[in-house]
Amino acid sequence: MARALRLDETETEHLYHLARAAGPAPARARVRRDSAPAIRPSVRRMLDSMTGAPAFLRNHRFDIIAVNPLGAALYAPMFAANPALPVNSMRFTFLNPHAPAFYPGWAQIARSAVAALRMTAAQHPDDQHLMSLIGELSMRSEPFRGWWAAQDVYVHRHGSKRFRHSAIGDLDLDFEALTLAGDRALTVVTYSAEPGTPSGDGLELLATWAATQQSTAAVQRRGSPR
Repeated sequence: MARALRLDETETEHLYHLARAAGPAPARARVRRDSAPAIRPSVRRMLDSMTGAPAFLRNHRFDIIAVNPLGAALYAPMFAANPALPVNSMRFTFLNPHAPAFYPGWAQIARSAVAALRMTAAQHPDDQHLMSLIGELSMRSEPFRGWWAAQDVYVHRHGSKRFRHSAIGDLDLDFEALTLAGDRALTVVTYSAEPGTPSGDGLELLATWAATQQSTAAVQRRGSPR
């Protein structure tokens, strides 16, 4: 069928997921979806060791469940609205009014996000939390509803993305999405830029800005009445 329809690799993978989801319920894996997977200490150390690259760890629902300091600085608008983890990047993209300014190419990014969510929904058809997220976005975001109806599929493996950071300006960053071999429901996403380019210099400025923000917060905490 995939050959007859001339499906690409991602579309073929999606077709297989749909076929498995349509099979008898006992044949599908029965796992609890309401508990977050434990993050190994070595994975946290790996994130923290990436001092020159923004990085975060997300699950299949696009919940960011761990982030390094530079990643938190890059996604400052998202974490400003939701400082406690986990933070859902889909809710930020479609429901936060600051998202279109943060993503200069918002329409393309948002449509790709919907296609990626459709792909993971086929992989996890029994995940009620994921289905609730899709229902919430469908109810609250008209663009999401339209793109969801298009039934596009997409996998975030690698690519480039432009950000407009309020303190740094525009950053054109390359991203890599790396699935953890021992935790296939978890993905590490990293961003980088060629050294010496405007975006490479911008990442260095971002690191300085993040350190300043952390120092200011530490001073404020020390000065707060106990």
